[in-house]
Amino acid sequence: MDNISITGAKILFTIPVFGGIPITETQVNSWIIMLVIFLICFILTRGLKVKPTSKRQIAAEWIVEKVEALVVGNMGEKFMGFAPFIAAIISLSAFSSLSALFGMYPPTADLNTIAGWSLVVFTLITFYKIKSNGFGGYLKGYTKPFALFTPFNILSELGTPVSMTFRHFGNIVSGVVISTLIHAALAALSSAVFGWLPGVFGKIPYLQVGIPAVLSIYFDVFTSCMQAFIFAMLTMLYIAGAANTDE
Repeated sequence: MDNISITGAKILFTIPVFGGIPITETQVNSWIIMLVIFLICFILTRGLKVKPTSKRQIAAEWIVEKVEALVVGNMGEKFMGFAPFIAAIISLSAFSSLSALFGMYPPTADLNTIAGWSLVVFTLITFYKIKSNGFGGYLKGYTKPFALFTPFNILSELGTPVSMTFRHFGNIVSGVVISTLIHAALAALSSAVFGWLPGVFGKIPYLQVGIPAVLSIYFDVFTSCMQAFIFAMLTMLYIAGAANTDE
């Protein structure tokens, strides 16, 4: 247990400064995923022309158009500048979760990862509320409809990053746990059903062939993409709501 962090990620090595800084699978895999995303962007954006002549440029323009349409549709034209940020959230979340398909520890299964993203979003929400209403108006908003509600309004505000974190984290981790339990159960069932076969044939986990792959389509692919989309949607709606609110 000494090489496991409190969030469940394996500690790969320790940097011997400030008492030892642990480097976990989450951190290493996150950098690998960011490198992969960077390489994809680098490849798609090489040799761009005014009129697209390559499939790479057509794919790149399609991605940009879809993200910009998503941002405009949910936040408004004035928030077009958020398109790169939303694209980064979707790609980081989806690629992090899908990394489990390659045997990696998904960074989204680490609470620290999602909590960090949620805190960034919460900071932006607070910034736009202050920008829209002034600092005095922002503080006054906590006293509405009357001062007695101030503690509840504060808890509600702090609940935003908490709910975003645990919604995303819970769905990803539950998929990992369920897939692991099913994989182990199929191994036990296969042993019980086919254990009577002679020699090595009785030790082959027949029921583990195919079934986990089918379940992976839902837990690792569909859920991963869906949670990335939901987190991005919540980010856009919360920030746009904060900017347009009149507390």
